[in-house]
Amino acid sequence: MIAVIQRVLHASVTVDSHRIATIGHGILVLLGIAKEDTDADGQFMVEKIPQLRIFADTQGHMNRSLLDTHGELLLVSQFTLLANIAKGRRPSFEGAAPPKEAQEHYQKVLEQFQARGLAVQGGRFGASMIVTLENDGPVTLILDSRAKEKGERG
Repeated sequence: MIAVIQRVLHASVTVDSHRIATIGHGILVLLGIAKEDTDADGQFMVEKIPQLRIFADTQGHMNRSLLDTHGELLLVSQFTLLANIAKGRRPSFEGAAPPKEAQEHYQKVLEQFQARGLAVQGGRFGASMIVTLENDGPVTLILDSRAKEKGERG
């Protein structure tokens, strides 16, 4: 799984002119699910993301987590994070999980965040969404569950 994590002042998702999710200060997570991802990849994301120390302490240092700040989390599925753009000009999405499998993983991750007691909202899987956010900082991070074994970006 690949997650783009953005610290936000607020964020929302609109589908068919209806706002379906909105959060205040917290984290927007765009989540891409790969073919080879397992429940362990989702668990890695659920454990890591809320504990990332990306919020300022009283001295202005990034020293506080989403858990510390009681911030909110908005989870949006985004298969385009798995795009391969190495050849040609049209992205290939062969690395992305099939929709049914991706939806199951997305739903599990959403439910696991909720089970941790976080204030979590989600986008609508498979829908054309308008995601609006005000990035705070800006702070944007990339987390790859597969890189955890290699010691890269994870």
